[in-house]
Amino acid sequence: MNIPWYKRITRGPARQKKKDIPKGVWLKCKDCGEVLYEGQLRRALWVCRKCNYHFRIPSRQYFDLLLDSDSFVELFSAIAPTDPLKFKDTKSYTDRIKASQHKTGLKDAAVVGTAAITGMPVAIGALEFSFMGGSMGSVVGEKISRIMDHGREQGFPVITITSTGGARMQEGILSLMQMAKTAGAVARLRRDGIPFISILTHPSTAGVLASYASLGDILIAEPKALLGFAGPRVIQRTIRQELPEGFQSSEFFMEHGMVDMVVHRADLRSVLSKVLRFFSDNGTHSFEELESPIRAENSE
Repeated sequence: MNIPWYKRITRGPARQKKKDIPKGVWLKCKDCGEVLYEGQLRRALWVCRKCNYHFRIPSRQYFDLLLDSDSFVELFSAIAPTDPLKFKDTKSYTDRIKASQHKTGLKDAAVVGTAAITGMPVAIGALEFSFMGGSMGSVVGEKISRIMDHGREQGFPVITITSTGGARMQEGILSLMQMAKTAGAVARLRRDGIPFISILTHPSTAGVLASYASLGDILIAEPKALLGFAGPRVIQRTIRQELPEGFQSSEFFMEHGMVDMVVHRADLRSVLSKVLRFFSDNGTHSFEELESPIRAENSE
């Protein structure tokens, strides 16, 4: 039996229900809008294939990426936050802490410990943005200060990885005091000649950048990371002037001498290995000898 053409259309493939695409299979780049396959993105270390935008990744993934296998030993993990000001906005600070702890499996935003990079021992600390925006309260300031002091006592170079919105407002002046505490720990490292390498990821802002994160002997930033004390919109509204293109990006900071290197995530481990070797060679190599090949590897 011949079926009229208009009935064939309604019954044919054009009317078949589209298959649902599982959530999380495809992601859109926040910088260029490119649609990316999650599996491919994961294999590329969460870096956009089109524009080189570095997606934010958890602190533990940085440890997996940078450190020798099974070398990380966590320290000071028992330190937990309290609510000294009994702070409450739309919900209590205590409830926000519990929600972040449940979400991340961490007691607070800092994870610190000792490890090795290509066999060289280091003391390392990283901020977890998923825990209240990686904000620095009393616990974060204490753990970062302690791991710096531990590295100083052991003679290990210190590395920090920053991903943060700044000081934690729910702790008021107590959070601001952590800026002085961590800066003091950096001063003790410098006094005793212990190298401090600060890695800045997206975003690295406000009270954390204004304290220990900007005081490294070597400042390394990931491409296109937002860096600065206040965000560009806040600054533009304050000074009522148009800001330069790319203002407060890693590349802008590099151009103006505020960071030493902008390094692709895939190259971070090899770059850290070279920098650590430079410090361990007791001056047998100049930094320029190491700096040039490092930047050449990451210039594409």
